[in-house]
Amino acid sequence: MARPDMGSRQRGDRDDPEFADKLVYINRVSKVVKGGRRFSFSALVIVGDRRGRVGFGTGKAREVPEAIRKATEQAKRKLIRVPLREGRTLHHDIEGRFGAGRVVMRSAPAGTGIIAGGPMRAVFEMAGMKDVVAKSIGTSNPHNMVQATFDGFERCVSPRSIAAKRGKKVSEIFGREEPAEQTG
Repeated sequence: MARPDMGSRQRGDRDDPEFADKLVYINRVSKVVKGGRRFSFSALVIVGDRRGRVGFGTGKAREVPEAIRKATEQAKRKLIRVPLREGRTLHHDIEGRFGAGRVVMRSAPAGTGIIAGGPMRAVFEMAGMKDVVAKSIGTSNPHNMVQATFDGFERCVSPRSIAAKRGKKVSEIFGREEPAEQTG
């Protein structure tokens, strides 16, 4: 019996006030044993500092709070940095894939807000994005959608990192320099 998107419950973590976490999905799973069924719960949690660092984790336990705690700890260990333009959106359009899930994420002008469904919205909120447009194509499985979103984030690069790799300045990458004098 799956319970998708439990209202994306948000909790303040007492151990680490720097991070906020969001419960995205809880599922009751059962194991058939000699005496009947043993029930346990799996949880999917997103953790972020709302300034570009975000991670996800899954946890499984006999009780819901324990599953959430395990997922939160795993998410804190798997944090990644997402480069944000002006601290509010992506630098460029990205596509992420995982399993049968495909996610398309596009940067958006200021004031657009987060236009994304379900689990992707929680990821963007925890990363601190304020303006982004995203579409999930394929599966609606929360685990696959979240992992496809993170796959896209890993492909996201900032102009500063591209300039550093090429040994140039950011202004040279964007071509904002004066045009060369024409001879003729």
